[in-house]
Amino acid sequence: MSTTLLRNQRVEADDYTLLADDAPLPATGKLIVSYSRWQAERDALLASGRAIGVKIPNTIDIAGVLPEIADRPLIALDFPAFPDGRAYSQARLLAERFAYKGELRATGKAVVRDQIGFMVRCGFTSFELREGQNPAACLAAIHEFSVAYQQAADHAEPVFLRRRA
Repeated sequence: MSTTLLRNQRVEADDYTLLADDAPLPATGKLIVSYSRWQAERDALLASGRAIGVKIPNTIDIAGVLPEIADRPLIALDFPAFPDGRAYSQARLLAERFAYKGELRATGKAVVRDQIGFMVRCGFTSFELREGQNPAACLAAIHEFSVAYQQAADHAEPVFLRRRA
């Protein structure tokens, strides 16, 4: 089943497949693998010559694993529950401090319409929508706020700097 995705402010079908840790490596296609599978099978995955993204749990220190994954075309960060916002911090580090240029994807149960605008501000470029979410409403959430009150990874000019000018 194809996942509905918001990517670069468009609704798209997901062209990546999340591969279970015990699933065999398919012959073709773009893949997302868990960080543990990446660690265990990195050489074989790289030898496949395919686009391989890595899904990082929100419990991992992103600075510590970045040397292993910095060249990946996609990094997926997990939001397993609504009150758990550690992936926001991981995203800001990747986008601001480490200047990660690949696709930064928000995944998990807590990727909801009300949070998407804030996720964009933290550096996310794509969002894996759950079944039943309205893609058009989620897309509209990106532009719901016209003024930013603080600096963030999206480089929107905060209102306090506008006032100074």
